[in-house]
Amino acid sequence: MSKTEEPMSPAKAICLAEYIQYAAGSIVSRALVQKPVGSITLFAFDAGQGLNEHTAPYDAYVQILDGESELAIGGHIVNAKCGEMVLIPANVSHSVNARQRFKMLLTMIRG
Repeated sequence: MSKTEEPMSPAKAICLAEYIQYAAGSIVSRALVQKPVGSITLFAFDAGQGLNEHTAPYDAYVQILDGESELAIGGHIVNAKCGEMVLIPANVSHSVNARQRFKMLLTMIRG
């Protein structure tokens, strides 16, 4: 089992950008935390991939770990690059477009 396939362990530092790999022509996701109060999920988007417009009933925080993303949030385009974080408010229509490949950490707060 490679280091990116091992389950996340307590009291152990990991490099998030190395914890998920790109796949040609795909979106890869890896759930790190799934709890009733929220979730933390890693995503790796290959160039040209995306998520169609949708809404979520909870606030979502997107942190870019590698590359640059294009987010459409409530009709506004937000270009976020590595090291930046974006809040997507609950019930606001949004979509994701990967003009280039990028990795992100998505944190959903359900409270």
